[in-house]
Amino acid sequence: MKIRLISLLGFMLMTAVTQACSSPQTPQAQIPTTASPAGVSSDQGTLVIRANGEDFVRQGFTSKDGWKITFDNVYVTLAAVTAYQTEPPYDAQADAELKVKQQVSLDQPQTVDLAAGDATAEPVLVGEVTAPAGRYNALSWKMPKATTGEANGYALMLVGTATKGGQSLPFVLKVDEELGYQCGEFVGEQRKGTLKAGDKADLEATFHFDHLFGDAKTPPTDDLNKQALGFQPLANLAKDGKVDVDVATLKQSLSAEDFRKFQAILPSLGHVGEGHCKETTLAKN
Repeated sequence: MKIRLISLLGFMLMTAVTQACSSPQTPQAQIPTTASPAGVSSDQGTLVIRANGEDFVRQGFTSKDGWKITFDNVYVTLAAVTAYQTEPPYDAQADAELKVKQQVSLDQPQTVDLAAGDATAEPVLVGEVTAPAGRYNALSWKMPKATTGEANGYALMLVGTATKGGQSLPFVLKVDEELGYQCGEFVGEQRKGTLKAGDKADLEATFHFDHLFGDAKTPPTDDLNKQALGFQPLANLAKDGKVDVDVATLKQSLSAEDFRKFQAILPSLGHVGEGHCKETTLAKN
């Protein structure tokens, strides 16, 4: 009996020693997972498209001929806003076509007010679209006539007041000419258009209304002011203390030279920051 007990104790002791000397099992490593936003795959992000009339619209400015201009509303209708990844990079000033690797669009037309908000307001949101990650270095959009709202029947409508020498003229300028712009890479202090997976990136349709009215802060001999219409030709068309004109009125009432200037300016309004655009008519798209 004693021998059996000693044998049993010995077996138990040997087992304990063997277990103590064995290497412990390494627990299975936990692999972190990342979740994408709903509707966005792991190689996609979100492009945020904005429209910007710059400080000229938000804060007002003085035209080349001395009229202090402030805006109540600047309505622009945007449609088929499309962002592209191109290779080689698209140059709007060269006679070349877009060589597209990727593209995404906002399908629904939208009329925005570039003068919305106060003097420090952010550029106006046009829309957001899910897009493959990458470098979006080109942007295009169309400007059809609005079909509803204050700007109904017009692609562009400027509402504001111009003041000079004690005279104050409320004005409305209505443009029913439908335009389109095809632009290269955004040019500005900050780069725009680089979209990382799971992240957001901005793109911007920019409008330069100093091309229309000129800028008193720029030398008169500068090409901007030489090519701009200014406000005085519109002031000359005032009736009952206000200016309310459309393109047909301008064609009938402006001098041939001034109307030619006006027509030449419209294609130059669209930019991407300081980056240039090429005019495309709706019929060509």
